[in-house]
Amino acid sequence: MAHPSPRSLLAKYGLRAKKSWGQNFLADDVILEAIARLAVPRPGERVVELGAGLGHLTAHLLALGAEVVAVERDRDMARVLRGEFGASLRLEEADAARLDLARLAATGPGGQARVAVVGNLPYHLTSPILFSLLDQAEAVSRAVLLVQREVAERLGASPGTKDWGLLSVLVQQRAEVRVERIVPPGAFHPPPRVESAVVRIELGARAPACADPARFRRLVKGGFGQRRKTLRNALESARLAPREDLALALSRAGIVPSRRGETLTVEEWEALDRALPGSHGEGEGPSPASGSKTQ
Repeated sequence: MAHPSPRSLLAKYGLRAKKSWGQNFLADDVILEAIARLAVPRPGERVVELGAGLGHLTAHLLALGAEVVAVERDRDMARVLRGEFGASLRLEEADAARLDLARLAATGPGGQARVAVVGNLPYHLTSPILFSLLDQAEAVSRAVLLVQREVAERLGASPGTKDWGLLSVLVQQRAEVRVERIVPPGAFHPPPRVESAVVRIELGARAPACADPARFRRLVKGGFGQRRKTLRNALESARLAPREDLALALSRAGIVPSRRGETLTVEEWEALDRALPGSHGEGEGPSPASGSKTQ
């Protein structure tokens, strides 16, 4: 049985899409089915759906045999999900950016250690959710996300392009990223003002090779903080280390100080982190992880 349209479900429960919550409900069954199949390659897999909303993607995930944990913090949407799915759905009323994914994975069938994550993300919460997924990468096998098109292009960008930035480096340090399809505004109710895209992020595709993950994030953020400056000047402005230490680290990593941050590959950022004072193997120079990718 087909899930009712967003318009009819909202009318049934006396609700309206909340603009302040970024609620744009995907209503295209072809796209919903494609997203569900990317997230659920086999029946029985546990899937955490972020922002389940009215349950349109939820219905497709359940039809494919997934064990779905639907996450929804809007009480009105939670009421809809309970009314439409009843006891067949496990519902967590929680903030998608503050989930303990390891806990959800540990309670999965067969004691699986990782879960798939899927969702139509509100545009204003995309970055916090992505950073949360990166912080809990060991508990996530893959993420299939519907995001604003420009965010998807940044996630899948290559070094040296205008879209290559902090998110690109941090995500591609741990994952293989693929933009699967562009989604027009008309596929949603109500339609947003921008195009969206489905992006697949395969976590665990690459092992990080930095010395200090927290410092690595600060390092990359500092390097991209002022794009018009050279890498040396941008990092000096970020005050990550004394000028002399930064100059020595750039030399050890084999990176010309006059380059700009957007030209560095993931491996070069990692080499720079390892070359900074206090790193294990300090002074060894660049040694990118074998088999790693720059994109």
